[in-house]
Amino acid sequence: MRDRLMEDVKAAMKAGDRPRLSTLRLIQAAIKDRDIANRGAGKDAASDDEILQLLAKMVKQREESAKAFEDGGRAELAATERAEIAVIRDFMPKQMDQAETEAAIRAVVAETGASGIKDMGKVMAALREHYAGQMDFGKASGTVKALLS
Repeated sequence: MRDRLMEDVKAAMKAGDRPRLSTLRLIQAAIKDRDIANRGAGKDAASDDEILQLLAKMVKQREESAKAFEDGGRAELAATERAEIAVIRDFMPKQMDQAETEAAIRAVVAETGASGIKDMGKVMAALREHYAGQMDFGKASGTVKALLS
């Protein structure tokens, strides 16, 4: 993941693609911040799974910002946020659609033996472990809650 990011930074620099380069540098900075935090906690550098979680967080932040900008009548800033989202998503696995998400949730519920709402945390932890960066866990939690109720 880090190698691909470096190659994309070089390509964006050569192409003179300033918006893409800016977003790629934001991603690099976030990864370095995570590495520093891990070092302080006595852990290794951020793994690919941690990077995927970081990218998902960055996408969510930008989606919220874009919505706020649209609500405030600042369409040009919302467009900038959405362009950053597109660049970040290039590094993430394909997002699961609603049917795939529901099937994955059902499989994890069966795998963990979850029987009630008290097992929701166990199911969500297993989903995060197996499907990091592939599904929106905010939406998935509603589906999990409905299945376990």
